[in-house]
Amino acid sequence: MTSSPKCSVIIPTYNREGLLRHTLESLAGQSLPRDAFEVLVVDDGSGDGTAAVVAGFAGRLDLRYFFQEDLGYRAAKARNVGIANARGEVCVLIDSGVLAHSGCLSAHLDSHGSAAEPVAVCGYVYCFNLDNEEAERINKVIRLDDPDGTIAQLKKEEQWLDVRDLFFYSRYGDDFADLPAPWLNFWTCNVSARTDQLRDVGMFDEAFVTWGGEDLDLGFRLHRDGARFVLNRDAAAIHCPHDKSFDHNNEQAESNYHYMSAKYGSPIVDVLLELPHINFFDINDIIVERGLEVRS
Repeated sequence: MTSSPKCSVIIPTYNREGLLRHTLESLAGQSLPRDAFEVLVVDDGSGDGTAAVVAGFAGRLDLRYFFQEDLGYRAAKARNVGIANARGEVCVLIDSGVLAHSGCLSAHLDSHGSAAEPVAVCGYVYCFNLDNEEAERINKVIRLDDPDGTIAQLKKEEQWLDVRDLFFYSRYGDDFADLPAPWLNFWTCNVSARTDQLRDVGMFDEAFVTWGGEDLDLGFRLHRDGARFVLNRDAAAIHCPHDKSFDHNNEQAESNYHYMSAKYGSPIVDVLLELPHINFFDINDIIVERGLEVRS
């Protein structure tokens, strides 16, 4: 492809060939013309058939594959490889196992194109389970060959809505950019930001080598750099269940929050240290109640 794509979709992956295949299938079905986006798969050292899965989509997507040696959990490094090599003006960050609605990428681009200032776009994610608690039921509902139909059904039945819809958007509304910490919603299973701004703020911090926090860390820096956080419900996707442990993930995230606290010396970031004794979705209220400096 000779012309530059409008956006670059970056997918880090590790030993999830089946989930990755479903994600790539959904991207091959986008309403956005094929030459308007590229897909960069960054493999964090998989030992399964990931490379073969990617190769199978070579004729259907503008696709590039990068491999890095398995040296442990390096999702931040993997995403940075994608951002550094992106040709699009916008980077859309999604995970393997995320099924994008056919209009997902167009919606991300619409948010950027209609904004007079840099924005960080939070897409809408159905079926995101914190502890994989309803995986069996969810898997029976998801039609892997029809993300659009599945999303329409979930929306109509108000079933397995984005967990942030239940605990965050219902409280603050969809226009939450003026909250003191809107970056808490920047979950990289389905978000986007301008490529140049991602590079300017230093991309992901590669010191994060365990699960949790690297997306919030980037969101915090985008916020300080002036990005306005927006929700686009049309940038919709489904999060396919996969094995995980909420308690184990929280244990890893706790050490990363301590790292962020030491890194920034910000009283707002320090509130993360009080998890899980406080509710994650109460943090903005706590910041306001304590009168903490918004951009400290």
